[in-house]
Amino acid sequence: MEKLRIGLLFGGRSVEHDVSVVSARSILAALDPSRYEVSLLAVDPQGRWHLANADTALLAAQEEDCVFLPAEPGSTTLVAAGGKSTSSLDPLGEAAQLDVIFPIIHGRGGEDGALQGLLELAEVPYVGSGVLSSAVQMDKDIAKRLLAAAGLPVTPWISLRDFELDQSGLPAAAERAEAEIGFPVFVKPANSGSSIGIARAESIPELVAALADARRYDRKVIVEASVDAREIEVAVLGNDEPEASIPGEIRAAKAFYDYDAKYFDEATELIVPAQLDAGLAEAIRSTAIRAYRTLEAEGMARVDFLVDRETGQFYVNELNSLPGFTSGSMYPKLWEASGLPFSALLDRLIELALERHDRRAKLETQPPTPISKHEDRP
Repeated sequence: MEKLRIGLLFGGRSVEHDVSVVSARSILAALDPSRYEVSLLAVDPQGRWHLANADTALLAAQEEDCVFLPAEPGSTTLVAAGGKSTSSLDPLGEAAQLDVIFPIIHGRGGEDGALQGLLELAEVPYVGSGVLSSAVQMDKDIAKRLLAAAGLPVTPWISLRDFELDQSGLPAAAERAEAEIGFPVFVKPANSGSSIGIARAESIPELVAALADARRYDRKVIVEASVDAREIEVAVLGNDEPEASIPGEIRAAKAFYDYDAKYFDEATELIVPAQLDAGLAEAIRSTAIRAYRTLEAEGMARVDFLVDRETGQFYVNELNSLPGFTSGSMYPKLWEASGLPFSALLDRLIELALERHDRRAKLETQPPTPISKHEDRP
């Protein structure tokens, strides 16, 4: 059987660059070498693409290794930055030719629809959701609006754009949030991940400081009600007929699951499966699929929930279109516990990417009758 040529794309120009590199290492180690020929495509912090290799920790790319993917239909060939063939840079012999791209660039430019737009223009199959869904899932404000409109439970929130914060000032914005939501609250950049820029506030001064920090990462900030809740996550996989994993729970030793708790704090617990009443667990799984479909996700997404400790009421917190694939990431752990090992999960994601691309390739792109035939009409 001929091997599929996979382009593993990682790194990027976002605050989640390092997390992406760790995810790429995990994926590379789990991809079956008998099925795939893997080309490592490292995107450096300046946004340049490089052919990389595992022996250099995936990142020690040289300037002469720079490549790009032309935004040209049917172009699955990488081109060297100077327009030269990449064959001289390619230790595998076929790295310039790709059958499918597996993007694992977290954050801005990777999971916000921008990269997906490039891949759509190039008409190359890729893992994960398309342009619209990627952008919507990334924007916590827009995602909440759509989820709420679909009748799904979300916590109360307000959004504040950069120009509004400039016009009214941070103290006035904080007072508005207190009046509409009350304390305590969480402040988040609308378009960011890995809990970067997120803070909990219990007073006006804390909220002002949190707003100032969050706007460093995005031009839109959301303020949402804080719930004394358990953090439950569900992994969803599929295109037209998505499936939900068993739920898992995150227990952070800190006040909330921040960046340090996710990646460094050994006291953080990932409990799989989550200890939930059977009825509640099934309701959460069902809601995860509804949320996935509402935001038109494809391939994969991790759906995060908050479950009120006192009432049992649950809320959809957010969807993550390109969840982490590190050794401590919940998405692969949930599927492992649901009976789908890491390597088989990657196989399925690649299959879904090719399936989605094949469906789109069958769509008509030409008008039924060329306009040129009627140019003489008034």
